[in-house]
Amino acid sequence: MLRDKKYLIKRAAGLLILFVLLIGSFAVMEQGQVAQAVTLGYGSRGDNVERLQQDLRQLGYYSGAVDGIYGEATKAAVRRLQADWGLTADGIAGPRTLQAMGLELDEGGGNGSGSLTQSDITLLARAIFAEAEGEPYIGKVAVGAVLINRINSPDFPDTLSGVIYQSLALESVGNGRFDNSGSGGDCLKAAQEAANGWDPTYGCLYFWNPATATSSWIWTRQVVVTYGNHVFGI
Repeated sequence: MLRDKKYLIKRAAGLLILFVLLIGSFAVMEQGQVAQAVTLGYGSRGDNVERLQQDLRQLGYYSGAVDGIYGEATKAAVRRLQADWGLTADGIAGPRTLQAMGLELDEGGGNGSGSLTQSDITLLARAIFAEAEGEPYIGKVAVGAVLINRINSPDFPDTLSGVIYQSLALESVGNGRFDNSGSGGDCLKAAQEAANGWDPTYGCLYFWNPATATSSWIWTRQVVVTYGNHVFGI
């Protein structure tokens, strides 16, 4: 009987230890997921990019200026690191690459708006869906980045809802497409990455489809980049 009691006590203690370890593992996983939610790519700017460049320099992959601008040199350095480390060599410093480097970045350290709420992210995803549903992924991020850039510009409203619902700002709001737009999948992911600071447009404030644009004024904007069917300008 005494032996059975000792066995039960040991078994209970073992189960308790296992439970504590599992809880700790889940906590670490959640912390890692939060810490690595940031994605940096071509066109990103800010403190996070500087930290990435510094680490790339220390690892011997980057010799350019630590200027916080994710340009061709930074992209090429990330690609070299990814190729050497067995990662997908796409030149994008996403969660897997950052985790492999042991680099934890601040979600507010890019050039996005750190004040966006989850409701804002959903609203942004709806705008991306309405304006760029059929566009390549980088084109979706670019549309989101333009809307965030407008928040930070004195020429536009200083809230996301103000930017989206500004009169004549988005064709999809005027024609009702926005009202029936979705907010999941790639559009939600693109919205989050734009909010985290990925700006493939280099600070553009406008985007339009050359095949359907009817405004002559829009062509007075300087075109910076083209993704899919959209051009992006300042």
